Amino acid sequence: MTGVRVLLVDDQAMIRSGIRGLLELAGDLVVVGEAADGRHAVSMARALRPDVVLMDLQMPGVDGIQAIRAIRADEAIAALPVLVLTTFDEDDNVLVALQTGANGFLAKSAGHEELVAAVRAVAAGESSLSAAATTAVVSHLARTAGRVAAREQPSVEEVRGLAELTAREREVVGLVVRGLSNDEIAGHLFLSTLTVKTHINRAMRKMQVSDRARLVVAAMRAGLLDGP
Repeated sequence: MTGVRVLLVDDQAMIRSGIRGLLELAGDLVVVGEAADGRHAVSMARALRPDVVLMDLQMPGVDGIQAIRAIRADEAIAALPVLVLTTFDEDDNVLVALQTGANGFLAKSAGHEELVAAVRAVAAGESSLSAAATTAVVSHLARTAGRVAAREQPSVEEVRGLAELTAREREVVGLVVRGLSNDEIAGHLFLSTLTVKTHINRAMRKMQVSDRARLVVAAMRAGLLDGP
């Protein structure tokens, strides 16, 4: 069997059927298995070794967060890319999923092209967080900031990394946190897109994160928006 092999995890059969149909329209994406809860998702991931796990967060029993943790804790499948399916306005686990090791997010309302592009990106080893998804994550974090702060303190590395950012890097990261794309940041600050990308890459190294999504989380948790 060729193409990108996908394990589809959602407790609603109708949603699984719809997503399967959209994925298989692409031609190079193949659904090799379906699971209705996190427990079966982990066992099927071990058995099938898919290229991507497309994981719902809200499921009865073992939910998506617990399933991601179990995957990351299992040496045999720890590196499997996990793309999270979410309804941003309803999920309070967006931040936790990022911290647990999700490689990207996809809104359940996403269209065919966005769905296919996200699965391909994650299968290729990239983090999938579109501008629209970034905006949704940031908006969600802003709404839940009080609850997040109550249960999550910044790490020493995050605080130190934030302190090490130059004024320009803080400015750029602040705009990333607000959901702007590289092109939008470049236009806002009158910089080239390449320069913006360089600032973001440097900020990620200082904050010790591997992708844009985790940069947003680390910067917000370290208090980037609380002061200059």
